[in-house]
Amino acid sequence: MNRVVITGIGIYSCLGTSLDQVRDSLFQGKSGIVFDEERKIMGFRSPLTGMVEKPVLKGILDRRQRIGLAEQGEYAYLSTLEAIKNAKLDEEIIDRNEFGVLFGNDSSARAVIEATDIIREKKDTTLVGSGSVFQSMNSTVTMNLATIFKLKGVNFTVSGACASGSHAIGIGYFLIKHGLQKGVICGGAQEINPFSMGNFDALSTFSVRVDEPTRASRPFDKNRDGLVPSGGAATVIIESYESAVERGAPILAEIIGYGFSSNGGHISQPNVEGPVRALEMSLRDAGIPASLIDYVNAHATSTPVGDMYEARALDSVFGGSKPLVSSTKSMTGHECWMAGASEIVYSLLMMQNDFVAPNINLETPDEDSAKLNIATKTVEKNIDTLLSNSFGFGGTNSSLILKKVK
Repeated sequence: MNRVVITGIGIYSCLGTSLDQVRDSLFQGKSGIVFDEERKIMGFRSPLTGMVEKPVLKGILDRRQRIGLAEQGEYAYLSTLEAIKNAKLDEEIIDRNEFGVLFGNDSSARAVIEATDIIREKKDTTLVGSGSVFQSMNSTVTMNLATIFKLKGVNFTVSGACASGSHAIGIGYFLIKHGLQKGVICGGAQEINPFSMGNFDALSTFSVRVDEPTRASRPFDKNRDGLVPSGGAATVIIESYESAVERGAPILAEIIGYGFSSNGGHISQPNVEGPVRALEMSLRDAGIPASLIDYVNAHATSTPVGDMYEARALDSVFGGSKPLVSSTKSMTGHECWMAGASEIVYSLLMMQNDFVAPNINLETPDEDSAKLNIATKTVEKNIDTLLSNSFGFGGTNSSLILKKVK
């Protein structure tokens, strides 16, 4: 079995569009949530969202490459550029080692809706444009990144709701661990446009604390009233330890455990048993007891039921050791398909810089969250081993464990 290490990370999120910006936002407990006027005009129940700058890729990519990129693909291209740079990769290394790509993505709503609108209005499919099909497919991110960066290894998209990004990293980890790949560019991407969130808004799952955008996302707080959607992209480059050492790559951390499960119950209502199975599986895969986990980046999205069940699951597994816990979604909102990857980046930035980011807006813990050791302020702490949770609709669960390489 090969050891699997992280050699590069990149981020494009509402906390910042570079690793340095995001690190500072995490340390400061800075929220990226805003009031979106476009959502209000469209009749959304909640106009809140995480927001990022629109990338300007003209002059960086040629026209053929640009027209095939959906919104989330643009974010993913920039986060991957950053990750490749800090992993010290170049075209020759990528080609020689047959790097693959696995990204979590579960929608491409804007491209589909815009193409449909043109067809309905113009009654002429040729007016949709040649790039539309590549933007509208769920695999839009991986097909574009594989083409732009000339990747020759594994190439597919992981569609697992809000655990997509985490599962992408987990699958890449398994492929490298079992010797099927030397390196994989993993990650998650999420479009931010209102089209992608209209049906979620219709379910009344979003916070309506519209007069206090930065205080709306409040995981584990007794007075939480729903999540806040967000998006962007995160890239995590993973390699075999042997490959990384051979080429003198920076080793940021080692992935030592991946656990997954399905709740086997309601399509949208979580339970305790499913997450517990994923948590326990990740610990078994890592070969460590729960007591060695220093920090847990919780999935907690700020929904009344979801946070409750995760708190119970965490207490069930970690009740005896009580590691520090926080949900970075308190600052970012729920980055959906990207969250499992971005939260690995956020957690790794904490590990590298010896701090635990705060679970902001936690003023009154409820009965279940009161049992956890939740960081409500930034805590300066050495983190040797951490765990990150990601759960999603349909009852899909993923837990990843990272260890500092000394």
